[in-house]
Amino acid sequence: MASVAFNEVKKRFGKTPVLHGISLGIADGEFMVLVGPSGCGKSTLLRMLAGLEDISAGTIAIGSRVVNDIDSKDRDIAMVFQSYALYPHMTVGENMGFSLRLRNEKKKLIESRVAQAAKILNLDPYLHRFPRELSGGQRQRVAMGRAIVRDPKVFLFDEPLSNLDAKLRVAMRAEIKALHQRLKTTTVYVTHDQVEAMTMADRIAVMNEGRVEQIGAPLELYDRPANLFVAQFIGSPSMNVFSGVLKRDASLSWVEALGQSWLVEGASGGSVGQAVRYGIRPEHIAIDEAGIPAEVVVVEPMGAETELLVKIEEVSLTVLAHGRSMARPGDKIFLNPDPQHAHVFDAAGGRRISP
Repeated sequence: MASVAFNEVKKRFGKTPVLHGISLGIADGEFMVLVGPSGCGKSTLLRMLAGLEDISAGTIAIGSRVVNDIDSKDRDIAMVFQSYALYPHMTVGENMGFSLRLRNEKKKLIESRVAQAAKILNLDPYLHRFPRELSGGQRQRVAMGRAIVRDPKVFLFDEPLSNLDAKLRVAMRAEIKALHQRLKTTTVYVTHDQVEAMTMADRIAVMNEGRVEQIGAPLELYDRPANLFVAQFIGSPSMNVFSGVLKRDASLSWVEALGQSWLVEGASGGSVGQAVRYGIRPEHIAIDEAGIPAEVVVVEPMGAETELLVKIEEVSLTVLAHGRSMARPGDKIFLNPDPQHAHVFDAAGGRRISP
């Protein structure tokens, strides 16, 4: 195992800058997830770590060794792609052991490593089958097994679950996390799915337009997003955000918005009268007998929870109610947002200003 360090890493495709000086440290044995929308540069950064893309500026180190000029095959990494990239004419066992055969390892070592990986991934019954005889989830496990047998210093995953259906994605998330907890190998995982990031990562790096917006533990990003982009990207359903003006007296802080006063507990930053963006997550808005009036537009029952789309002065908000709601479209309800979980961001730059 080994740590990974990106130091002011930049990437250009021709004259177009794609990465703008990424600095990021990943600890030995850590599960780091790079998350962000399509085109933010996360896969490019991973491919540079793998040696599949040249580095325009900066350095990348695995352990104590800078790998900028080291061939991909000599970096001691193993990569699992979105496509399974299995050889159709080889059995599962042959696919898993292929990289070791290329290294001219002894047959007994190859058989031992393949057997060990197959046991970890519950692939023992399938070692003599061909990829066409497997399900999508089984093929992805073979791709993971091929990485495991190499016993690399670093595992790289590039959106490995994108081709799977929703139920299988949930199961494979748990399998990959359990695999990491068992092997303790440094892992860098790329995804555009923030639910994957939240449920799997030790730490998350949120990327946007070639820059890292924030790095932290999943709940740290959820509870204290550094800016509007992180606030609205992390969390499902996403945070409600709307414009207002910051107000304060001797004991209270609040945001005047949508014709109402939205209390904010512990808001010490910003100045009175400042244009701000107020944020509140759907699960932090209670429905009471009194409060901020809103009209129900859409009701989405999900069993244990009910998602309501409501409207205040033509602005739509999402409310996540626990249990089952009797509300119907057109009903008037009253919202009680929790001031302890309110967020305030600068309207001009989007940076968090309080609490």
